Amino acid sequence: MREQILQDWLILASLPRLGRTLIKKLVDDFGSPACVLAAHPGQLKTINGIGRQAVKMLTDRIHIDKARERVRHELDVLQQNNISIVSIDDDRYPVLLRNIPDPPLLLYLKGRAECLDQQAVAIIGSRSATSYGRRISFELAKELAGRGVCIVSGMALGIDGEAHAGALAAGGETVGVLGCGIDVVYPRQHQDLFAEVEEKGLIVSEYPRETRPDGFRFPERNRIISGLVQGVIVVEATRKSGSLITVRMALDQGREVFAVPGRIDSIKSQGTHSLIQEGAKLVQGVDDILEELNLLTEAASAPFREAAGSRFGVMSDGEKHLLTCLDVYPVNIDELVYVSGYGSADVADMLLRMELKGLVRQLPGQQYERIQ
Repeated sequence: MREQILQDWLILASLPRLGRTLIKKLVDDFGSPACVLAAHPGQLKTINGIGRQAVKMLTDRIHIDKARERVRHELDVLQQNNISIVSIDDDRYPVLLRNIPDPPLLLYLKGRAECLDQQAVAIIGSRSATSYGRRISFELAKELAGRGVCIVSGMALGIDGEAHAGALAAGGETVGVLGCGIDVVYPRQHQDLFAEVEEKGLIVSEYPRETRPDGFRFPERNRIISGLVQGVIVVEATRKSGSLITVRMALDQGREVFAVPGRIDSIKSQGTHSLIQEGAKLVQGVDDILEELNLLTEAASAPFREAAGSRFGVMSDGEKHLLTCLDVYPVNIDELVYVSGYGSADVADMLLRMELKGLVRQLPGQQYERIQ
């Protein structure tokens, strides 16, 4: 029964000149995809917005039978590749997403479909993120996932990739929403990340297999990212960032919007600062997010703070002093030598030990930043 319904949805989705909006209207008016495919020309002509070519195509039995044969073959291929499909009338379809103004009719899924049942937030931002933005995205995702929140993002470079990686590092759940076919790895640099998300989380797309990552698909994809979640967190964004498109969609969908502040002299923070000025919730830590969304739990507070405290206890006095000379923004080694009063060899040795303990991170140009 369910497979037959799914076949009918796929036939409608595969026909040219229909489009998502018209298909949904047809199904709403006739009651089911099967009823649409069984309708007579006179019945179809009463639907506003349907053209003569679409009516002819829907009532051409030979054309529909060929389409059904193609769909059966496609379902076999999907099954062989562990890809499932959920239609909008399926009980497994996410409730939050179903209620947005323009929901996808079909979702292609690869991985753990139960991730869609979890409370979720989205973390989005610049593809060309700064080291600060990447670190904050990773840490926010890791802590939120560690407290039972599913992390949703777009599998892109920069902020998105770090958000997925942070959730995975916490052993939590993450959902990657694609702007291409579910079998297309884009960007190619994230091939390993795709494999890990498929294994431990979930990959989602509304597009059929082999659909190319054309530019116009990503704004469409963004409505799904915001539609799956209760709140959207913007870590870094310029004034013209695509992340702000997601924010507008999130607001239209009634979602909460959060923004992480950054440096006032960085163009990567201009978009997030504008959001804060316009009323977005300023994020200083995960409790700001959990409290606003009523997701506070009895889970232990920030694993990052706990980890930092335990590592701090095994540091030498010199390392403790040098850590106070570091900030979350990069500092070059010469400045650390000057500020700390230690010799360059001692500073280099202590930085190496602190890096191994996970307290500092080295950046290009012999610059260092404090992780915690």
